[in-house]
Amino acid sequence: MKVSFTELGLVNTREMFAKAVKGGYAIPAFNFNNMEQLQAIIQASAETKSPVILQVSKGARNYANQTLLRYMAQGAVEYAKELGWKKPQIVLHLDHGDSFETCKSCVDFGFSSVMIDGSALPYDENVKLTRKVVNYAHKFDVTVEAELGVLAGVEDEVSAAESHYTRPEEVIDFVKKTKCDSLAISIGTSHGAYKFTPEQCTRDPQTGRLVPPPLAFDVLKAIEKKLPGFPIVLHGSSSVPQEYVDMCNTYGGNLPNAVGIPEEQLRKAAKSAVCKINIDSDSRLAMTGAIRKHLSDNPGHFDPRQYLKPAREEMKKMYVHKIINVLGSNGKAR
Repeated sequence: MKVSFTELGLVNTREMFAKAVKGGYAIPAFNFNNMEQLQAIIQASAETKSPVILQVSKGARNYANQTLLRYMAQGAVEYAKELGWKKPQIVLHLDHGDSFETCKSCVDFGFSSVMIDGSALPYDENVKLTRKVVNYAHKFDVTVEAELGVLAGVEDEVSAAESHYTRPEEVIDFVKKTKCDSLAISIGTSHGAYKFTPEQCTRDPQTGRLVPPPLAFDVLKAIEKKLPGFPIVLHGSSSVPQEYVDMCNTYGGNLPNAVGIPEEQLRKAAKSAVCKINIDSDSRLAMTGAIRKHLSDNPGHFDPRQYLKPAREEMKKMYVHKIINVLGSNGKAR
């Protein structure tokens, strides 16, 4: 049975992206797989009155079940209202859809936005697949994100050994032919908690910590010039906060050389045409670090609520920080 996203109280990305590009801020796109992540996202968004995109990967759909995810998103809207957010602006988005069938299934299940990732395909095949998804999704007012360029790294089923920057000379033709609503580009971000190898980084002489290479803002500027005002998306934009890496490692973890995108670079991107910034690994690290610490400090605890509650609180703190101090989306959805 087909369900419209409007029946679930969700919105698509069209209006919020237009406002974000004009206002010089970015919408948070947070991935979730379970109830605690979702609670933390909604608590943070309702508290800061920030529009938010709930992202579901193919792996998350397999893990949590697509039917449960749909009702969790509907519940998230009602929960936001309970928290005093009278008109929640919440998107349910498919992250890295890899086929027309997957995207169609999400549209039919009440998603308000889908991504079709044909970036690993030859250019013409990417155009053809993206256009097919757009044609179907737009019948139901579902917005579509596409991708040009390849991000390195590993996250769920998305994996690539090397990145390939988006070619600015291709973007006008691609957007014109596909009629996508937003475009994910590659300018040096990467999936996962190991976004760069030590060889790609320098080391801070005082702390010894890895310092990642800067993003290719020249490529971003060239794309903005080609597509003025068009919504741009950055994937793989977790900062991999050292405090969470240290927390994991202190309490039994093994995350050597984990490094992410510096927040000052993300702040700079958020003030440009980049209107959606994806964050997943930071949530995983916050949750895992808090759970490891709690169980180490309380070895007698075995009730999941005992260790998931501090994990939820840590994730919420991280989400609020990103919304206010990195993306600037607070107060944009009152």
